[in-house]
Amino acid sequence: MTADHPDRPLRLGTRRSPLAMAQAMETRTRLCKAHGWSEDAVEIVPVVASGDRIQDRPLAEIGGKALWTKELDAWLAEGEIDFAVHSAKDVETLRPEQIVIAAVLEREDVRDALIGATSIAALPPGARIGTSAPRRAAQLLHARPDCTVVPFRGNVATRLAKLAAGEADATFLAMAGLNRLGETGTGRPLDPEEWLPAPGQAAIAIESRAGDERTLTLLAAIDHARSRASLEAERALLAGLGGTCHSPVAAFSHFAGDTINLRAALFSPDGAERIEGVVRIEPGDRSAPLRLAEDLMARAHPAIAEHFAGSKQ
Repeated sequence: MTADHPDRPLRLGTRRSPLAMAQAMETRTRLCKAHGWSEDAVEIVPVVASGDRIQDRPLAEIGGKALWTKELDAWLAEGEIDFAVHSAKDVETLRPEQIVIAAVLEREDVRDALIGATSIAALPPGARIGTSAPRRAAQLLHARPDCTVVPFRGNVATRLAKLAAGEADATFLAMAGLNRLGETGTGRPLDPEEWLPAPGQAAIAIESRAGDERTLTLLAAIDHARSRASLEAERALLAGLGGTCHSPVAAFSHFAGDTINLRAALFSPDGAERIEGVVRIEPGDRSAPLRLAEDLMARAHPAIAEHFAGSKQ
């Protein structure tokens, strides 16, 4: 598919962090290649998101995932930008009606990487593990209740610097982020069947205004069908659970032939309680992830259920 070079550069909004900028540049490259444009057809417009400005407190305490999206949402609504790029795991499950996910790029490596040890089992007794993600903290404490979790926020470079300074013995980073920043070889990838990633991890979601048909049509050229289907299944699961930034939930989906296997686990924050379930999904089917959510909530111990709004429906 090719399209005429736009009369003015299309404006792509992004956070200013190094990883977000790398994702924006990948999006620009893919879009321009798909349409046969020179890269000056897309202007990258960076913003410092609230989540990047506030680094001294856990995200769940200061406004949740909206801190990654609200500035770009406002720019989209006001027409300051034509589309925005996000790490899909940072996008709230419920979005404003006027904003839609127009494309999902081909998904990167979904695994977490452990930095500072060769495996979870190899962590020294009583190790201090740096993370501010409830999923990672709960999953770690379930496997290694002897370990201690210490708060760790910041971009990839910041967290690696904190680890090097001895603020923790080990930490976790997403393989996708390391790969996109050229940090290949950093850390040990964890088997996603044993250490489940975050819903939406490694997927880049591109959002635009619901009524902007020209931009939506242009972005459709870089929409990766299987990555979108997996992401939609994981987001439907989250919607059914009523998960928030406080909710320790992990999910891993992959294609088996033409269907998606979606495996999910819920934890209590201290890792003492864990339940999991698996469902096979036809791409585009939202009912199966919702059934999995209902099944998990029906079996959830109160120490888990109280962290999911789905328990109150």
